[in-house]
Amino acid sequence: MDPEEIWNADAARRYDTPGTGMFAPEVLGPAVERLARLAGGGAALEFAIGTGRVAVPLAGRGVPVTGIDSSRPMVERLRVKAGGPAIPVVIGDMATATAPGRYTLVYLVYNTISNLLTQAEQVECFRNAARHLAPGGRFVVELWVPELRRLPPGQEATVWKSVPGYIGLDTYDVLRQHVVSHHFRFDETEQARLFRSPHRYVWPAELDLMAQLAGFVLESRHADWDDGPFTADSPSHVSVYRLPSAR
Repeated sequence: MDPEEIWNADAARRYDTPGTGMFAPEVLGPAVERLARLAGGGAALEFAIGTGRVAVPLAGRGVPVTGIDSSRPMVERLRVKAGGPAIPVVIGDMATATAPGRYTLVYLVYNTISNLLTQAEQVECFRNAARHLAPGGRFVVELWVPELRRLPPGQEATVWKSVPGYIGLDTYDVLRQHVVSHHFRFDETEQARLFRSPHRYVWPAELDLMAQLAGFVLESRHADWDDGPFTADSPSHVSVYRLPSAR
């Protein structure tokens, strides 16, 4: 599955779900609020900016936002939103592309670092964040925790959501740390629509080592954007890494 084939015009058209899912105020609001605080009055760079789910309201809070994304159709959707045309976006790979300027905050939300399918690419993503940050700057990663404890021997898939009209399941390749997310949407007809995306899952400890290789230290880790405590049962985390004040 090539990324350009996955995040195509059809995926971009269906991505936004205003007021529901990841666009629900109780999901989006705390993320924007926390990122605005972490920017500390400086500029922010979003890796995998997509359609601007977070960038547009963050810019509306007065934070200068720039983005990097490899999908032109997703960025085209960003451009039609109120405030979207004012957000500069570099088309390219978030592990290697360069945006002009220096930032106090670089961030990756909603598991997007897992779209990089090798450990080497994920390490380069951390290094790319470090290259863009001013001394003392922060890199924020929102990421899910792999659900391998739910996999009994011989089973390769977990159902992580099942509601009327939707089933979400993940199939795991534990040798390569790969997972494919399958999103089935259906209605009262006999037709179903499937969207799939591949990921490389990362344990928090592995993520911390990637950060160390890029010169970061872990500043905080919480279970969510509301600063809930991260525990062994947390399904996801928001990790904040910081560069030394002088390099």
